[in-house]
Amino acid sequence: MPTTRRIVAVAAGTIAVALAATSCSTGGGEVDPSADITEQTLTVSIWADYYPEDLAEQFEEATGVKTTIVNHTTNEDIVAKLTASADSGIDVAFVSGQYAQALGEQGLLAELDKSLIPNESNLYPEALELDYDEGNVYSEPYAWGTTGLCYRPDLTGYDPTSWNDLLNPKPELEGKTTMLSTDRWLAMPALKAAGHSLNTTDDGELAEAKDQLLKTKPTLLAYDDTTFYSKLVSGEAAMVEAWDGWCNYGIAEDPTIKFVVPDEGADLWVDTMTVLESSKNKEAAMAFINYILDPKVQSWVAENILYKVPNQAAMEALDPALIESYPTLGITVDELFDQEVIVDLGEDSLKYVDLNSEVLATN
Repeated sequence: MPTTRRIVAVAAGTIAVALAATSCSTGGGEVDPSADITEQTLTVSIWADYYPEDLAEQFEEATGVKTTIVNHTTNEDIVAKLTASADSGIDVAFVSGQYAQALGEQGLLAELDKSLIPNESNLYPEALELDYDEGNVYSEPYAWGTTGLCYRPDLTGYDPTSWNDLLNPKPELEGKTTMLSTDRWLAMPALKAAGHSLNTTDDGELAEAKDQLLKTKPTLLAYDDTTFYSKLVSGEAAMVEAWDGWCNYGIAEDPTIKFVVPDEGADLWVDTMTVLESSKNKEAAMAFINYILDPKVQSWVAENILYKVPNQAAMEALDPALIESYPTLGITVDELFDQEVIVDLGEDSLKYVDLNSEVLATN
């Protein structure tokens, strides 16, 4: 079975608070395209189980750059490291899109020298038009996807089509559904069901969402960000809010499990690669990003992590049988871009922290 990881398991306001207290880092110098990267070393921070185990060795063999990979568990974890001092010692950090946006706006990320990243040409054109960083000035995408309903038709008795199927479940499904507890994803079903943006900062819309979530809470089996697919496999749950790739982990154990993006729409989340402004090894860092964007490396992600990648060459090389087994891998770019890109909301992110706290704390 594929390994798993948590996309975003953080308080939405953490980055706003951390960055507000952090001055711009001391830069590690301008990028020199002629630099000898074999004289540089590299430290990369990425989520555990989200890359080939021998990635550091592969990159070192290909480029001569001695590389160390360290793992972070959440965006909150890596942001804390990056904002704790002027130089975290990290050269490349993998963060979700809205965090790349916030870090870039605070001057903590280096602008990418595209002459050192020719493999950017392997991306879908749309992957350079993402709202959190248009033109990929500070980040390059690693993986992307959406959120929806993961369910067992034999237990639901029907195919859900709306967030309301989760928010206001049929009586026979009460106690057999779960929702994500992370701030933006906890609020999303209620916001989308009401026709609101998942990036809204409107107090009235957020209050409306909170009221719905409080109404939904007694019908849930649990809030669950990590084991929801296991609950489906065991039959403890019949329908769960899920990230598309994680639904695939359930499908790997029970092929009857299905995934659907509700009619009201959902999100387009993106995990990105960034280079720290404080890095003294920027040329090697950009060579690393270029290496990751090689179709063979990106194909590994889709084949083993079971998440879609923004790399057109890699996706077109996938075995059709894999997509048949895991239909979420077949979600098209157009279908993804029908969803809303999650963006950083600055201090307004704290509104989601408050909403989350109030919903989860209520008995």
